[in-house]
Amino acid sequence: MIEKKRNSHLYILLMVGVISAFGPFVTDFYLPALPALTGYFNTTASQVQLSLTFSMVGLAVGQLVIGPLSDKYGRKMPLLSSLVVFCISTLGCLYVTSIHGFIFFRLLQGLSGAGGVVISRSIATDLYEGNQLARFYSVLSSVQGLAPICAPVLGGVLLTVTDWRGIFWILFLIGVLLIAILSFFIESLDGENRQAGNMRAMITGYKEVVRNSRFMHHVLVQAFAMGVMFAYIAASPFVFQVHFGISPQMYGLCFGANAIAIMMGSLVVTKFRDTAAALRYGCTCFGIASVAVAAALSVCSDFWILEAVLFVFLLFLGLILPSSTTLALNMERHSSGTASALLGFLMFLFGGILSPLTGIGNMLHTTSGIIFVCSMATWYCNKKASQQIA
Repeated sequence: MIEKKRNSHLYILLMVGVISAFGPFVTDFYLPALPALTGYFNTTASQVQLSLTFSMVGLAVGQLVIGPLSDKYGRKMPLLSSLVVFCISTLGCLYVTSIHGFIFFRLLQGLSGAGGVVISRSIATDLYEGNQLARFYSVLSSVQGLAPICAPVLGGVLLTVTDWRGIFWILFLIGVLLIAILSFFIESLDGENRQAGNMRAMITGYKEVVRNSRFMHHVLVQAFAMGVMFAYIAASPFVFQVHFGISPQMYGLCFGANAIAIMMGSLVVTKFRDTAAALRYGCTCFGIASVAVAAALSVCSDFWILEAVLFVFLLFLGLILPSSTTLALNMERHSSGTASALLGFLMFLFGGILSPLTGIGNMLHTTSGIIFVCSMATWYCNKKASQQIA
């Protein structure tokens, strides 16, 4: 462990875990309220769904800006500033009277929520290295993987006791609470390790990171793997409830079980002799399991067979996420904010592109194709990375 760590390990673990999940949680928490928002704003479902699209765009693009800023100004102030903007934009969502205004404030929510996603990885890179960094990312990735899956379920539970405004008031209170918690955070990036320069230097920093082909292959591993997860999230309500006819309650239980699979896979990473071995094993098994999932979606009529192969499949997804993150950011420790921003941007970009594609044509066949192709791409990108000299 690097000696400059001054915050307690437990505080860092809890604080970084919460802020890393904050962005994806913000994006998906209100999903069960989309029909209610359609009625409230007297608009179409497609207009309301644009608020989800724009929040994901904000979450992706915001990381490209906030990441390099955290390399230059430190982690604490950019993170606090983004949370303040988040609280303001959440109030905007609550009091705006038009769907276009709501979409605008959702974009701001995504942009500001990106701060927690990108800076959480940078803080971990500042404070840990080697096996300790891999162990920390295994916990962090399990939280990040759970957030977009559990958020809609929690939002649905909350809607049984309140309306869509209650969801956004909860988000506002979470933002205020995080600001209070972060006031105790001791800056993790010392002055001598900060990047200097202007906007041109920021762009140059991205060019240098992109030129690291081994880093980029690890980033693509993460992006394709997360694309699979977002495709699963988008298609699962229709596949589980409409095609197989299970109840919303059973759907929630299966959704939760699959979230546990991702968490279990993330926690297993440190049991391997090294992080590269964990990623290699995860990508290989991920590719093999994708064949079983695609077959179950395309030809199987038994829901429990599909659920079983999905559980195993997502277990290997959990193995991939922390190991690919660790290997990627370990190669760009000197500009971890920029590297983390690029990683997060591509991750949510792939998710934003692939999620709506599941609705084209026959959803079972389309989702099968996306899962298989992305899983094979994950395996191929890791193979290319392992063939290159560090």
